[in-house]
Amino acid sequence: MSEIKTIGVLTSGGDAPGMNAAVRAVVRAGIYYGFKVKGIMHGYNGLIQDNVIDMDLRSVSNIIQRGGTMLFTARCKEFTTEEGQQKAYETCVKHGIDALVVIGGDGSFKGCQAIAKKGIKCIGIPGTIDNDISCSDYTIGFDTALNTSLQMIDRLRDTARSHERCSVVEVMGRHAGYIALNTAIANGAMAVIIPEREFDIQKDVIEKIIESQKIGKKNFLVVVAEGIGDAAGMAKIIQYATGIETRATILGHVQRGGSPTSRDRLIASLMGCKAVELLKDGEYNRVVALKEYKIVSYDIEEALAMKKTIDPYFLHVADIVSI
Repeated sequence: MSEIKTIGVLTSGGDAPGMNAAVRAVVRAGIYYGFKVKGIMHGYNGLIQDNVIDMDLRSVSNIIQRGGTMLFTARCKEFTTEEGQQKAYETCVKHGIDALVVIGGDGSFKGCQAIAKKGIKCIGIPGTIDNDISCSDYTIGFDTALNTSLQMIDRLRDTARSHERCSVVEVMGRHAGYIALNTAIANGAMAVIIPEREFDIQKDVIEKIIESQKIGKKNFLVVVAEGIGDAAGMAKIIQYATGIETRATILGHVQRGGSPTSRDRLIASLMGCKAVELLKDGEYNRVVALKEYKIVSYDIEEALAMKKTIDPYFLHVADIVSI
């Protein structure tokens, strides 16, 4: 049996559509299994600053369809220090918080490791639009961000086609190219540039455009991951080399917003319930994950040690269908 009586829940790092659905599931599952649940506002900052609220069934009404996070989120440099971690621990003790459910990315899970060493039991739920949590096939927010990118690029392509232009579009993904690669395939991009693969703008973009021009193609799309950057510089190079009017567009933080898709609401709800059930069953310091369409969990040390790589078949397909 679990010795836990009170669960705290927080969201940390970048916001992601579906975080509210996960919070909702944690609160309602927690109450269903007989726990008290407290919300920590503004991520780990809330623990340091003692910004903690009581939550009940109605606290999470009418949030499943909302983007962002009702608990707010922030990055917290102070929590990386021993002093900050001690303050957070003392806040947990003050409010009787025996366990934390943390919704966020790798940085958030490292925070779990730190507070767990002080005796607070933790469960991590992967919430980031970048889909770059190594232990999980899927992270909350990725599907919504991908669909947002698709819709916006579809609109850009209408204009590119009308004016016979090339569009260079930068999507989010500072260290990971999952949004860029999936968007490129689904939008029919001429080329995709991601951090995980070396690229040569002459060979991988300009020569492909010139060859496609010979067979009648008149408008082009290049998708660039944020981690590569300099979409404007690439657009100038492409225009100079090909003579095609080329415009750069940075989609930016709009990809983080909006009502979550059914997939994000579903996965977030399943992961939130799983997190509470792990605590109920006496399993602590773990990360919830989606593996082969099943909700599973890993020891947090194991999860953070894992490495995730781009599926080479996706790259293969992107190259084939971009002709």
